[in-house]
Amino acid sequence: MPYLYETHLHTSEGSACGEITGPDYIDYMIGKGYNGIVVTDHFFTGNCAVDRSLPWAEKVRLYCDGFRKASEASAGRDFDVIFGMEYNFDGDEFLIYGLDEQWLLDSGDITGLGRQELHEKVRESGGVMVHAHPFRERNYLRDIKLTPDVCDGIEVYNAANTANMNALAYEYAVKLGVPMIGGSDIHYFHDRPMGGVLVPHRVTDTAGFANLILDGLTTPVQVKDGKVTPVTEITEQIRPTEAPSFDVIFT
Repeated sequence: MPYLYETHLHTSEGSACGEITGPDYIDYMIGKGYNGIVVTDHFFTGNCAVDRSLPWAEKVRLYCDGFRKASEASAGRDFDVIFGMEYNFDGDEFLIYGLDEQWLLDSGDITGLGRQELHEKVRESGGVMVHAHPFRERNYLRDIKLTPDVCDGIEVYNAANTANMNALAYEYAVKLGVPMIGGSDIHYFHDRPMGGVLVPHRVTDTAGFANLILDGLTTPVQVKDGKVTPVTEITEQIRPTEAPSFDVIFT
C-alpha cells in the first residue's frame, strides 16, 4: 500500500506567512490521511520569519524550529516529519530535499549563491532541487523564470495554484523528462483540495525522500474530500487551456 506525504508545508516558526505551528500540524495532517510531512519553510532569501541580522548559527537554529518542534510532537506516533527548505532566488523558488540542519551549519552563509552554484553544492551533498510552482502568477511577481539546468524535478501540482498553472508545470516537466511531485503549499488549516505524493514505501528522513524523487518514485496527487487522485487522472491539471500571461524568461 502506498504512503501519502505532504511535500510543501510552512510553519509559523520558520515562515513569516505561516499561521500554524509545527506541532499543531500533526493531528491535522493525520486527520487528512497523510503518513508524513516535509517541512519546507521559506529560507532566509524568501519570506522567512527569522531575523536576518542574527549570527548564522542562531539563524539556522531558529529556522529549523518548526521542523524540530513538529518532529518532537510526532514522537511515538506512526507519522513522519522530514526536513526540507524553500529557497527563493528572484521570484523563482526551489524546494530542497536531502539536506539537514547540520548541513546548513557546516556550509555557512549560502544566501549569496547563484542558481548554478547552489545546485552544485546541493547535488554534491546528495540533495535535490525541485522547482516549486514554476508557472505561478501573482501580483508580487514580475515574470516566470525557468532554469532547466538546475531543475532535478518539478512541482507539477500545487494546491494553491490554478489548474492551468499546474498544467503548464506538468507540460514543462514532461518536456524536461524530470521527476514530478505535488504539494499543498499549506500555510494554515483549510478544507480546500490539498496535494502531496504517493510513494511505494515509508520514508523517515530527508535523504531517503530525496532518493525517492531522484528514482522517479513520487506520484503527484490531489487530496480532495478524503479521496487521493493521481494528477495524471485529472485532465484540467495536466492539459493547459491557455498560455502564461507573464513573460517566460530562461535564466
